[in-house]
Amino acid sequence: MAKDKKKATAAGKAAAKAAKAAKQEKKAGKKDKKVASKTQEVDSDAEDVDLDAILAQYAKEQEQHHAITEIAAEPPSARTSSTIIANPANENELFLFGGEYFNGATAKFFNDLMIYNIKQDSWKQVTSPNSPLPRSGHAWCRAANTKEVYLFGGEFSSPKQGTFYHYNDFWKLDPTNREWTRMEGKSKTAAPPARSGHRMVGFKQYIILFGGFQDTSTTTKYLNDLWIYDCVNFSWHTPKLQAARAVPDARSSFTLLPHEQGAVIYGGYSRVKTQAGNKQQQQGKGKKSGGGGPASRMVLKPKVHDDTWFLRITPPPADQPSTTLPIVSWEKRKKPANAPNPSRAGATMAYHKGRGVLFGGVHDVEESEEGIDSEFFNQLFIWNVERNRYMPLTLRRPKMNANKKAAQQANMNRRDRGKAAEEELLANLKALEMKAGVGTDLDSDEEVEKVKEEEEEESRPEKPRIYEFPHPRFNAALTVQADTLYIYGGTFEKGDREYTFDEMWSVNLNHLDGVTEIFKRDLEDWQGSEDEADSDEEDEEDSEEDEEVEDEDDKSISTATTSVADSPVPAPMQSEDLGNQEEISALTDTLPHPRPFENLRDFYARTSEQWQNLILDELTQKGRSAEKSPKEIKKMAFERAEEKWWDCREEIRALEDEQEAAGIGEVVSLADKEGAGVGRRR
Repeated sequence: MAKDKKKATAAGKAAAKAAKAAKQEKKAGKKDKKVASKTQEVDSDAEDVDLDAILAQYAKEQEQHHAITEIAAEPPSARTSSTIIANPANENELFLFGGEYFNGATAKFFNDLMIYNIKQDSWKQVTSPNSPLPRSGHAWCRAANTKEVYLFGGEFSSPKQGTFYHYNDFWKLDPTNREWTRMEGKSKTAAPPARSGHRMVGFKQYIILFGGFQDTSTTTKYLNDLWIYDCVNFSWHTPKLQAARAVPDARSSFTLLPHEQGAVIYGGYSRVKTQAGNKQQQQGKGKKSGGGGPASRMVLKPKVHDDTWFLRITPPPADQPSTTLPIVSWEKRKKPANAPNPSRAGATMAYHKGRGVLFGGVHDVEESEEGIDSEFFNQLFIWNVERNRYMPLTLRRPKMNANKKAAQQANMNRRDRGKAAEEELLANLKALEMKAGVGTDLDSDEEVEKVKEEEEEESRPEKPRIYEFPHPRFNAALTVQADTLYIYGGTFEKGDREYTFDEMWSVNLNHLDGVTEIFKRDLEDWQGSEDEADSDEEDEEDSEEDEEVEDEDDKSISTATTSVADSPVPAPMQSEDLGNQEEISALTDTLPHPRPFENLRDFYARTSEQWQNLILDELTQKGRSAEKSPKEIKKMAFERAEEKWWDCREEIRALEDEQEAAGIGEVVSLADKEGAGVGRRR
């Protein structure tokens, strides 16, 4: 979608320049020369550059690595269309792979595997003798039943993007030893054709792949084919679908999230054929046009999808052979309630506890032939998959209560200060003993390393935190690890310039207490054409105006944040938008609900018995009550309580905000309070 959007935007800007050239003959001659020169460069690039030879050279250089190594590294360099994922085997790590960087003149592709250690706040770069070649626009996901990560496809181009190459290779990454394995089928079975911009997700023993596009530098073909990979039998297949059932339109850059019965799709981007011609012909309503303008022709028009589909997958019965294929069907769902408005492309989404977390995006408004006006966003939304409802998230600023803090410090007595000093002294002695090699109470090297990590973590300076979402952008890379959202990179456009953000942020989805800066570097210089407006012998007034616009652009583009209040906020939901209220409200069922200001631990402690009874009733109805031990039932009860707590999180948070605005800081049930009915004043 990123490259396709560039083409759509470039087409609008080219039309603007052509209209301006028609009015200014002198400038038109100069621009024609520049266009001819650039065309020759592209043609030369397409003819002279052998992509197969370039990729073969990459593979040869990679073979020089005789083993998998990890070395300390700086944060990854600026890039877009890369992928980031939480390590399924280690809650303390994130993986980032691939991507590309375009500076306006040439494109550079990456195939380095970068690992971010969350606790240590450090990066490592992995080199391997066997890893995917450089690419962008690829897709990867974790398997549902195992902890491996699977990757498919992507694209590569010549430096000047005159020719493109799409991959159809399929890889598996072991997240523990960082080893890549190229997956080959047991037999010569069919496999997905090459593509980029597609999406993948894991479901039970399967990997689901859908959509994407193929780019030949002259045409772009969008795809809507569905492929399923069996991780047990190591084979791809295309499921048989009912001929009469509707299927999603072809698209790329959509959202594909896991579901307990399959997967769900939302949105996406494509370009569809539409008729375009002389304005007089279009407005004349059958009247003969005397202008002799261009004849009606078919053009590709950008389309941002806002529909939702459910992919139902029914695995074969247990008594069937392992090679039996699952039953697959598409089901179109209603449009989500309170969806982001206007619809936007490049709005990426990460999965978290049955919900999708959406950030950013761009909305293109094709106002006239003179160009496309784009609006970028930095809003954060939660999409509740089961109830098919969006809710915007807002950050919470810290409460400034200096008097309370001063009172707490004043109330600290001498005994407390002495205890704190003693604990600090013991900690220092333990550190000295460890350095000197003196025996300690620690009984393993792992515990020693854990203590060292904790000490390093405490000694590191606190990360900068802001209370506004990062600058608007599209195609940012998102992932969630341990209830924290990580936002990496992204792209912003202003005029003819394209900015690739060189930064990463994190947001605690539970507290929403600001946005933490993981790292941020200044944007690199743009080396592409600015406005095609040269100062030599051109109209001085036009040049001055162009310079003023460029100055404004330079001042407005930075990695500084944009206030959430400045971003468009979706209108409140109306009753007709809600449809069936019971389908979208988490507070209308008969299950136990969390209370405002109640954390997950307190919620489960209060409702544990109710959840266990619900689990027992369900098992009894299925005749399986004797199969589970009390410990297993408690674990199932906690998982169900956790699911409900996150399902209600946004609605409960809205109640908390209302009550805090009214001066209420805590809600306690009198029935739960000890001695509630004794001595109460009325």
